[in-house]
Amino acid sequence: MSYDFSESACRKDTNAEKYTLREKLFKTEDVQPVWVADMDINTPDFVIEAVKQRLNHPIFGYEDVPQSAFKAQIEWMKREHSIEFLLEDMLYSHSVVASMNVAIEAFSEIGDKIIVQTPVYPPFFHSVIEHDRELLKNPLKQNSDGKYVFDIEDLKSKIDKKTKLLLLCSPHNPVGRTWRREELEEILSVCLQHNIVVFSDEIHSDLVYKPNIHIPFASLNDKARDITITAIGAGKTFNMAGFAMSSVVITNKKLREQYLKIYKRVHFAQGSVLSHVAYESAYKNGKEWLEELKVHLQKNYNMLEAVCSRYPYMIKIVPIEATYLAWLDCRGMNLSDKALRNFFVKEAKLGLNAGLSFGREGSGFMRLNFALSCAKMSQVIDKLEYALEKKGKYS
Repeated sequence: MSYDFSESACRKDTNAEKYTLREKLFKTEDVQPVWVADMDINTPDFVIEAVKQRLNHPIFGYEDVPQSAFKAQIEWMKREHSIEFLLEDMLYSHSVVASMNVAIEAFSEIGDKIIVQTPVYPPFFHSVIEHDRELLKNPLKQNSDGKYVFDIEDLKSKIDKKTKLLLLCSPHNPVGRTWRREELEEILSVCLQHNIVVFSDEIHSDLVYKPNIHIPFASLNDKARDITITAIGAGKTFNMAGFAMSSVVITNKKLREQYLKIYKRVHFAQGSVLSHVAYESAYKNGKEWLEELKVHLQKNYNMLEAVCSRYPYMIKIVPIEATYLAWLDCRGMNLSDKALRNFFVKEAKLGLNAGLSFGREGSGFMRLNFALSCAKMSQVIDKLEYALEKKGKYS
């Protein structure tokens, strides 16, 4: 079967936040939004059909997450990522960020230190600060080719007895890395030495481009499995974040009991009836769709890369291995972060995420979501090329 990504449904009359928040974020609605990490690509038909079938039953009361939904995810993880989880190790969560906040409370106390590796998805450091924990920043290093790597020596130099948790973003948002086994093993070695728990956000794990592969942190060895809280889900992969369902996997019984103390206090319950069937259908039926999607996304990325290559003195695209989020190095424009943001809004008519929102290390960068239909991506390319060409003439 061949899937069509040429067009996508109009979202302007829905409550899609990437559209409804344009005025608030960019001071105008005259921008094409390419910021928040959901796709302007239709959610797969097999997910929609599963939901339609459930709607035939007229009662929507409380329901547990069916074992079949978690089993579908377990089979997916085994087949796609060579890791096997047990049903009893899995918990429902409405979002990875919620799961992260529970982990912060469960495995640290007020005043403890928590490691984040910037630039990184903003809730990583916001969650730490909001829980009155101390942010221990271990910034990624950028090589001469633009690729980001861990700074292990910096990490070792900053850890002390109050360091309790590391928030790992794998694959990494926004820099698009899939961490290699040897890189993850270095992180593991440090965490084992200092008795640090790892919360591994692996929500983008299915969106990896060949020849790269995703290596779940818990799959490194039994010791890694014993210290890892794994957060995974179908929301990014199948553009179904609006169903608000993900899962948390904790194989260590002691850690799971610690986590459950906070989890039960918050009362996560079991989520939405419709989310359950959507989740199960995605994992049971999504392989072929996902493979075709990744080919499409790679084409979009290549188009973006081609535009940037024509203006290398102004903008460079960081090499991507995973996610559908391009990390644009705009430092060649010699603009302040405010002026850079204004350039994209006013000149390109595009609404991107400001790099600074991912930490101080994001200054001079912008994040662009290229998970778009062919039609919308063509518009983005035209707008960006026009703005860069215009700036080039007058610089």
